[in-house]
Amino acid sequence: MDIILLLKALLLGIVEGITEFLPISSTGHLIVSADLLNFHSTEKVFEIAIQLGAVLAVVYEYRQRFSHILTHVGRDAKVNRFVINIAIAFMPAAVVGLLFAAKIKEFLFNPITVATALVVGGLIMFWAEHRQKSVQPRVLNVDDMTAKDALVVGCAQILALIPGTSRSGSTIIGGMFGGLERKVATEFSFFLAVPIMFAATGYQILKYRDHFSIDDIATIAVGFIAAFISGLFAVRALLKFLASHNYVPFAWYRVIFGGIILLTWATGMVEWTVP
Repeated sequence: MDIILLLKALLLGIVEGITEFLPISSTGHLIVSADLLNFHSTEKVFEIAIQLGAVLAVVYEYRQRFSHILTHVGRDAKVNRFVINIAIAFMPAAVVGLLFAAKIKEFLFNPITVATALVVGGLIMFWAEHRQKSVQPRVLNVDDMTAKDALVVGCAQILALIPGTSRSGSTIIGGMFGGLERKVATEFSFFLAVPIMFAATGYQILKYRDHFSIDDIATIAVGFIAAFISGLFAVRALLKFLASHNYVPFAWYRVIFGGIILLTWATGMVEWTVP
């Protein structure tokens, strides 16, 4: 058993769990972290495992809400509207992802693209927070969202296909620009993560099923558990944080982190993988 490999799996699982639901890009952080750690052990299979661990953290945290949805869908108008909104928001990124995922991964999955997207996304986040100070949010409860609101969030999620943009960041900020109150946009983003990540995980399992090996069980298990526990912590911490704060600290983090990567690349201090 390779202890160093397990430690790398633990670190990457924690990175995935924490960053998946914060607006700072889990994919971007994984690309940068794996590049620094030189992690190349069954990457696709490992990525599937930790993504699944992270999404199950949301399912567990909102287990009562999901149970209510499953038992009342088709019988409760409010539940039906919520499910339809999730389906509407799910479709744009799913369609674009199926059409262009291969090209996006070929040309954009590198630390420099990630860093650029982090900085640009951070600046947009500053703008969204400044705007919400002067424009009163129109939707104050996730159950009051319309199909149009869901479509706006879904279209914003397309941007998350660019690594470094952040799935949660694009949906949350897109929702805020569309008139959703900050916490409403965040909660809807959490729920939207479940079908999009289950769909992506299922697709990847089918695509890379021949890559699974019994030799990778320990590495996968460590990453999965780390992603689940850290994801659960991140969801709870973010909701508590938003009770009295906004997303400005995350915007600063994105700009500074992305700026450091670009600076170390431009000066040659770190030999980042480039397109």
